Amino acid sequence: MEVINIHTIKPLDEEAILKSIRKTKCAVTAEEHNIIGGLGDAVAQVATRHFPVPIEFVGTKDTFGESGTPKELLKKYGLDVPDIVAAAEKAIARK
Repeated sequence: MEVINIHTIKPLDEEAILKSIRKTKCAVTAEEHNIIGGLGDAVAQVATRHFPVPIEFVGTKDTFGESGTPKELLKKYGLDVPDIVAAAEKAIARK
């Protein structure tokens, strides 16, 4: 398991993504916004073209944002550490 920081979607660091998924044979993306059209979709496109692997997506599920403390919002939308760990375990189990 490893963590890489993909800080931009454009330009997308395809080399880092491919290096990681070739090593881990799966991926989990975590982003603090909608998963539709976000980082997960970009990673999935790279994987589909070059090295298909199981991918899990952690992010909001097509909802509008709300106000609250960062900790409350991360928990409400399933973006906190336990949710990311669960997604990683699910992706690893799918390999």
